[in-house]
Amino acid sequence: MRIMGLDYGAATVGVAISDALLITAQGIETIRRENELQLRKTYRRIEELIAEYEVDKIVVGFPKHLNNSVGDRAKMAQDFADHLRQRTGLTVELQDERLTTVEAHRVLDAGGIGLDKKKEVIDKLAAVLILQGYLDRLNFQKGQE
Repeated sequence: MRIMGLDYGAATVGVAISDALLITAQGIETIRRENELQLRKTYRRIEELIAEYEVDKIVVGFPKHLNNSVGDRAKMAQDFADHLRQRTGLTVELQDERLTTVEAHRVLDAGGIGLDKKKEVIDKLAAVLILQGYLDRLNFQKGQE
């Protein structure tokens, strides 16, 4: 079993995949699109990655506000997750992603990554952080049983 993590954004979708033991998340790629509302190629690429990595579940970052309210970006992520669920037939869960992009910037800054390279990898790293948070929660819950 593998889980796919997605960081859905206006122009990109960062993609991460878990290892088979569901312990770690690895960044795979960033899917780019020219128009936020044109998602056909994005869905197609995600479906290709699902088949390639034998994905059983998808986790989509849910960008709630710090006060826990749901804004426009979160609603768009919810719609994206709903469409993925319909297209793939897989379980698609939302994972709170508050501050993951901030954390991704912090990690890249600490690594001395320049602005050009940062733009290239930021969404993929955010997907890794989203998926890793989900995996950590999943493994913690298993440990509590």
